[in-house]
Amino acid sequence: MIKLRKMRADEFAGYVAYFVPDYAAEISSNYDVDMKTAQSRAESAIEVDLGMGVETPGQLLLCATVEGDKSGTPVGYLWCKPNNKEKVIFISDFYILPEHRGRGYGQSALITLERRYLDTVYDEIRLRVATDNKVAERMYLKAGYLPTGINMRKAIGSTVHTMDNGLNAGTRCGNHQI
Repeated sequence: MIKLRKMRADEFAGYVAYFVPDYAAEISSNYDVDMKTAQSRAESAIEVDLGMGVETPGQLLLCATVEGDKSGTPVGYLWCKPNNKEKVIFISDFYILPEHRGRGYGQSALITLERRYLDTVYDEIRLRVATDNKVAERMYLKAGYLPTGINMRKAIGSTVHTMDNGLNAGTRCGNHQI
């Protein structure tokens, strides 16, 4: 249903046009920064991680297209970082355009990606999902991806909020005494 092909240089600007505001919104939402700061961080991420566009070494930018659609117009994007040393493919970004959602294209793209690396040196595909992106989380779980942990943060100097979490004083949590 979905084919993945290398992104062409002329498609990179369209990808960046989607990615920067989308990533800035995620940064703002998850790290309590204003949109101007978040926008700057997102732009910096593109410059650092994809400074040479589609030819950036160690990065793989793919377009998801519908099999049989002769135009080859992308219905989504997938940015991966193959890591030969760890034998892992890391999905840095995965996006199905809003007008193409709800058709199974996300699931199909994940299956296609896995098949692409099935008979290679790679052992697994990894990714990170923002905690507020429940739709993506459900899609990945449905596709067989397993949670490996929880990212957490606390702003230095922020107020500590307590709740009854069932932990007693003196309990060890990882390497930390609580």
